[in-house]
Order: sequence, then structure tokens, then C-alpha cells
Amino acid sequence: MLADERRQAILRAVEHRGAITVKELATEMGVSAVTLRQDVRELADRGLLARVHGGARALAAPEPAPAAARSSAAARSSAAGRAPTATTAPAGAAAGPEGAEQRTVGLVVPPGGYYYAEVIRGVQDAARARGVRVVLAVSGESLADNQEQVRRLLAGGVDGLLLMLHPGLRPLEETERWLGGIEVPAVLVERRAGPAAGRLEQVASDHAYGAALAVRHLAGLGHDRVALVARAESPNTALLSAGYTDAVKSAGLAPGPEYRITTTGDAAAADARFEEVVRAVAAGGFRAALVHNDIDAITLLGLLRARGLRVPEDLAMITYDDEVAELSEIPLTAVAPPKQAVGSWALELVLRRLADPAAPLAEVLLRPELRVRASCGAAGPS
Repeated sequence: MLADERRQAILRAVEHRGAITVKELATEMGVSAVTLRQDVRELADRGLLARVHGGARALAAPEPAPAAARSSAAARSSAAGRAPTATTAPAGAAAGPEGAEQRTVGLVVPPGGYYYAEVIRGVQDAARARGVRVVLAVSGESLADNQEQVRRLLAGGVDGLLLMLHPGLRPLEETERWLGGIEVPAVLVERRAGPAAGRLEQVASDHAYGAALAVRHLAGLGHDRVALVARAESPNTALLSAGYTDAVKSAGLAPGPEYRITTTGDAAAADARFEEVVRAVAAGGFRAALVHNDIDAITLLGLLRARGLRVPEDLAMITYDDEVAELSEIPLTAVAPPKQAVGSWALELVLRRLADPAAPLAEVLLRPELRVRASCGAAGPS
């Protein structure tokens, strides 16, 4: 069917039935739900129908409950011997103008990791304030797994997507082509993509800036050599290394060693790398380090103390993340990425795109902040 034919068919169905769901009508017409959803959005923008969650209704008709919900409510009411009652919005949701539709946004996150919880909380808080429903999906490790989660969210009728995909999806070119072909507004969250990702927008912490912030602080305390200890599997390590290297050069410091700690698989490999760091400190190779992340920094602190080495006297340490840094035996100075703000900005971007599809595309980098505590040897914030 041509676009005009589809849209005329949608209008006829709405006029005849009063309300339609995208999923059911797409099946009847033999087109994809994504295509039909775009048609509904176009018709609503032209003032020919009203969009509601999962579908559309005639402008003059009262907004009905979805068919499945009506049947379920009627069955429960019949069993209880009373008339059906209307459903209400989720507690805490902001009430919009009468007749305004509630937006639904899909959020795809990787499994595990305390880092992502703060980003999700930022999305939740912003969604609650704006009266937006968020549907969460947990991605697998493969590109196919991530594609399937997105497909399910789109089939369920989400208006937009926030994508915090599993790090390191391969092949990269295929991943970016897929991202560029997503047909609803989408924002990549705490991830970066190249130009092949098309109209995909992005919000992330500026991890390179955060690493440079730590190096400059340590240089200001008189350290002329700073090491970098970072998790090999972290998607942020390459950015941290780039910011670290640039800051070392610009501050005129002696190049410091970089250690990659692998915390997946055999624990002995990680232990050996930590021991290598401890031996270098004991030998006087360096007296300052940026460590990614908090758990590894606390582990390193314990190993240093066991060898009779002191923090910050023998090693001034700054950690990167600031999730549990303050709870360390010696409170750790930390670079704190603005994780909740990343989530909030991501939601605002997708809502902005839904409200104004012609708005300029955005790529937002939010700067981390340095929180000074005892482990770096500074008396207070720099």
C-alpha cells in the first residue's frame, strides 16, 4: 500500500470503530507496526485524529481503555458483582492537559553493573516529572539480542528509545547501520557511535575530560608521574586513556605506566596485575595513580596496606566512578561522572525529538566533577 492509501485506511478504521490499536490494525493491513505508528503520528500532527498509547482514537470520541483491558476489567467486575471502574495513571505521574497522550519510552540496558543503576534512576526521575511511561528491557551480549529487545519494544508501541546497549557490540559497521535505521526517535546513552548511525542522538559523560581532571589535580599537588590503572573490559577505558595521555603531555609530566586489569575469567590474572602495581609503588616507580573503578581502587588500597605502604603518603590515589569511594577505609578522592544527569538529558532529548522532529540533532557531553577526599593528600577541593 502507498502511504496515502494506508493513512486513508487508518482514518476509515478510526471513524468506524472510534479507536484502533497500532498492533491490531498493522496485522489487518499487512504492514509493520513501526510504519503504521509513523502514519498515525503524521495524521495526528495534521489534526485528523488523536494519538493515544498504543494507537489512536477519533477526535470527538472519549478515550476508551484498550480492548484487552476492557475485557479483563469486565471479567473481574462480573466475578466481583460490581460495575467496572476506570483505571488511573501510575502514582507520581504528572497529569497532562485533558486528552493529551502519555508518551511511552523504551529503555534498553545491559545486564548487571552498579554504574547503570544511577543512569536508570535519572531516566526514572525525569519520566516521573514529565508523566512519561518507561518500559525497561535488558539486552544480551550479541547484536542479535539487542536487536530483538528493540524489536519487542517497537512492537509494543513505544514512541521513542533510550539505548544503553551492551558495550562492544560487533560487527561495528553492522551495529551502526542498524542504529541508523531505527524508525522512531532514539538516543544512545553513555555510548558513542559514528556517522553511520544516522539520526541517532547521543548523551554521554565526557570521560576523557574526567581523566584529565584527575591528572591535573595530582600534578597540582606536585606529582610529576601519574599511573593509570583501568579495567580492560570497560567501554570507558579507551576514553579515559585518551584524556589521561593528553593531560600528561599538556602538564609536562613524565609518561606514567598504564595497567589494564581484567576482572572477567581467571581471577589470578587480575591479582597478578594488582601485584605488579604494588611492586612498582614499593620500588618508587610512581607516587600517584588514577584507578578505574571504585572497587578496584579499594582492592588496591588493601593490597598496599598489607605491604606496609600508605595512602596517600606512598601513593596518592584518585578513583573514577564515585559509587562507593567515600565508604573506603581511607575515603577516596573520586571523579564522578554525572550519571543521573545523563539519564535525565537522554529522556529530555527523545521527548524534544518527538515534539519537534525537525529540531537539530544533538550530541551532548556532560562533564564529570572531582570530589576531593583523603586519598590524594589534598587538604580540600582544588
